Amino acid sequence: MFLNRLLSHDLPRSRWLAVLLVVLLLGLATAPMWLTGSKALAVAAKMLVFIVLVASYDLLLGYTGIVSFAHTMFFGIGAYGVAIASTKMGPGWAAVAVGLGVALALSLALSLLIGLFSLRVKAIFYAMITLAVASAFQTLASQLSDFTGGEDGLSFKPPAVLGPGFELWEGSALNGRLFAYYLLFFAALALFLALLRIVNSPFGRVLQAIRENDFRAEAIGYRTVVYRTLSNVIAALFATLAGALLAIWLRYTGPETTLSFEIMLDILLIVVIGGMGTMYGAVLGSVLFVLAQNYLQDLLKLGETAVAGLPVIAAVVTPDRWLLWLGVLFVLSVYHFPSGIVGRLRAMTLRVH
Repeated sequence: MFLNRLLSHDLPRSRWLAVLLVVLLLGLATAPMWLTGSKALAVAAKMLVFIVLVASYDLLLGYTGIVSFAHTMFFGIGAYGVAIASTKMGPGWAAVAVGLGVALALSLALSLLIGLFSLRVKAIFYAMITLAVASAFQTLASQLSDFTGGEDGLSFKPPAVLGPGFELWEGSALNGRLFAYYLLFFAALALFLALLRIVNSPFGRVLQAIRENDFRAEAIGYRTVVYRTLSNVIAALFATLAGALLAIWLRYTGPETTLSFEIMLDILLIVVIGGMGTMYGAVLGSVLFVLAQNYLQDLLKLGETAVAGLPVIAAVVTPDRWLLWLGVLFVLSVYHFPSGIVGRLRAMTLRVH
């Protein structure tokens, strides 16, 4: 009963999906205990950030049917808010709070403005408007070097307890990196559960009705523009929080880490791979995509060594072709899982019953 309420009555509805989610939850919760090396822990931290970021975008695309290319702009606002405040005010929780507060206020204003002025137009025109706004914001962040650090970005010191040099006592495993990771873990878990609650509330049901048939939703009395705008604002605020978490973990932010169009494409791919309109899809898709992004080259190195005697095959398996193989994996996943991984697992369960 408690678990059902915690998950907002949105249970996995698939035994295999439930097993995967439990394994991933336990794996991410205990990652610092069994992962060796800074890269592995950084990959786990990136998974946590992307789970929140992708889930917030799925609120727009999967649940409301809105295609926006401005999501990384709000992601960047959160990261830059914390970075700029920490640079100007010095390290400390006060700087993080001020930076995050200003970032959330700016994201609220921009998302409300974009929603009110753009959501009345057709979907393709709205997508183009958000793309233009996001591109303009990225250019602005790159050019205001005195404020944002320009192309080089901003490095800053986080609160002392999250710093790499902090130790609870000398030689202790309880250090700043561990505290920073668990800050990300519990924040990501809370934000994900909040999004799960939103999409399973009466508000979320209206969003799904708008996605299915906005004319019918309008006809029965719902002001679709208001609901679309609120969905846009909520998604933007959650993306801002995800950006702040990434900045705190990296102790750095720049145009390439939060504002690039490549990140926007990654978010779209993850939503499709995991399954649109399923919050659990954001979890599975983020984990699989980040793993492939970080370890596919290592696998290809092993493959290249194994087929070293076959020149043609070795040229295809080379680690330099990792983006090609990532694309192949994406095409195969879409072909075999047109409704995403979560959709396929749930469909298998329905066939069994």
